[in-house]
Amino acid sequence: MKHQMSRGKFIRLGGLTLAGALISDVVFANDFIKNSKPKIDSLLMKKLILNNDAKVKSFLDKDPIVPNNRVNNFRLIASLITTMTASVSNSESVYYKSKILAEKLNQAMDILLKEQYPDGTLDAGGNRQSPPDTAFILEYICPAAAVLNLDKQKDLEGLRNKMKTFIVNVGEAMITGGVHTPNHRWVVCAALANIHSLYPDPRYLRRIDQWLAEGIYLNEDGQYSERSGVYSVVIDKALITMSRLLNKPELLDIVQKNLTTYYYYTEPNGDLVTVDSKRQDQFMNLTVSKFYLPYRFMAIHTKNPMFAQMVNLIENLPDFTSETLSGSLLFFMENSELQQQISNESQLENNFEKFFTLSNLARIRREKTAITLFGGNDKPLLIVSGRSSNPNFLMYRKGDAILKYMRLSTSFFRMGYFSSNGIVKQGNKYILTETKEADYYQPLAPEFLKADGDYKLSPSQDGRFWNKMDFDSRTKSNVKKQITVIEITENKGTLNMDFKVDGPPNVEVTIEMCFKEGSEITGAIMDDKNNFFLNSGLGKLSMGADTIEFGLGKVEHQNVNNLDSEDITYHQGNLRTDGIHVYLTGFTPFRHTMTIG
Repeated sequence: MKHQMSRGKFIRLGGLTLAGALISDVVFANDFIKNSKPKIDSLLMKKLILNNDAKVKSFLDKDPIVPNNRVNNFRLIASLITTMTASVSNSESVYYKSKILAEKLNQAMDILLKEQYPDGTLDAGGNRQSPPDTAFILEYICPAAAVLNLDKQKDLEGLRNKMKTFIVNVGEAMITGGVHTPNHRWVVCAALANIHSLYPDPRYLRRIDQWLAEGIYLNEDGQYSERSGVYSVVIDKALITMSRLLNKPELLDIVQKNLTTYYYYTEPNGDLVTVDSKRQDQFMNLTVSKFYLPYRFMAIHTKNPMFAQMVNLIENLPDFTSETLSGSLLFFMENSELQQQISNESQLENNFEKFFTLSNLARIRREKTAITLFGGNDKPLLIVSGRSSNPNFLMYRKGDAILKYMRLSTSFFRMGYFSSNGIVKQGNKYILTETKEADYYQPLAPEFLKADGDYKLSPSQDGRFWNKMDFDSRTKSNVKKQITVIEITENKGTLNMDFKVDGPPNVEVTIEMCFKEGSEITGAIMDDKNNFFLNSGLGKLSMGADTIEFGLGKVEHQNVNNLDSEDITYHQGNLRTDGIHVYLTGFTPFRHTMTIG
């Protein structure tokens, strides 16, 4: 069964692809001037419709829905439902009232209903019958149901009934189900708010109040407890949903503080600072595009020029098409407030210094230079979801020239990278310090002796290893300490750095710099493993027309393997990333000064 469309609509859609679907302002310039409404961003809406249609066309060309196949990624199915619903319900779409889309939508809902457990949940990877993961699915399905209910196409009545069955079933899971992580609570609450707006039930409101009674944590830095860009946007969206649907305007105050923080966490090219996250994104590259809908809603709602500037930044990023235009139309249809025009007349000064004391993270912007200092890892240091453990203490950018990170490691008992115990700020100087301690152990006292030698399996008191040694009953001796101090002074975007490492003598010290892939390095010598060593003088990174100079150099050894702690290298793992690596090295007592600028 083929969808019938006019020749004009066919030609309009035929040239669209997901790779090239972003329509330039010039295409609609005349139409925009003739038909614009003062409070509606007509040009943006046209782009959303065209790119949504292009995504539908790509989907239909590939037809990924196979009804009899078992699915383990329900977010993909749910996302397709929102995309198809937007086109089939929008009178400006070439797929408006499309019978083939109605068929595909019914197939998709049949899959969700087939895979839904009797308790209302779905599986999500390793999470079996997961209430919170099912709540994430409702972020897509409930707005789709709301739009279909408004459009009221007679041919889609069966689809609307299927959605109602699925959503109400999920509601039972949301009323009783549990969660894993802090953000899950608010995702579940947003799901309940969505369900209640469609099919009111006081039980949904009581469950929301039960979760909200725990309090929504937001610290003075404007960060939620997970301190994560991935999950901050999840929470912001959830709070906006609850505020809109439950008449809780006070929740937007929390969103406003978090979005203000992420204004400072955004690099000039849209990259997000993630080094301080307590979740998986501390080792990921993210862009601020994920925050588009919260920034747009809050820019319209608060008239805050900072948020308007962020909307403008995101709309001009290279990934705006793939991240936003191709998948957001339905949300603009479900919440028409998002369609309003935003003024971009106010441009904030691109020059600031912001110290987030609880996160121990500093952000400095001097026009095209952007600096991040970090010293806020959780102790004891563990690499696990929910704890901050990134060893990068400095990131530096000047336009396209990017120092992805600087780290410091020593061979002191193979305890790995420097991890500062916070940051102390003195004027324009930031001081990072760490003390590492390793122990030896004396014989057991007579009262702890066992004839068979079968002592308790226990961790050493410095936490480095486990053995059947009953360490807690032993006296420590020959205690060794290493104290590292890094002082960083900023002056108009240039950093002066002073390194001091004291403790046992002749310990290898390694300063590691990782520059963005594709960078050209001069002044340093490359070895046979493609590592650069800056023996003396200044090195220079070049990327296009932008450069970063660094030095003076110092090389006293070239052993740059096993820089990670023994916890990681024991499992043949390492934290080295892609990029151009430049090293400065020496031995304790270590003293070195250098500049980056």
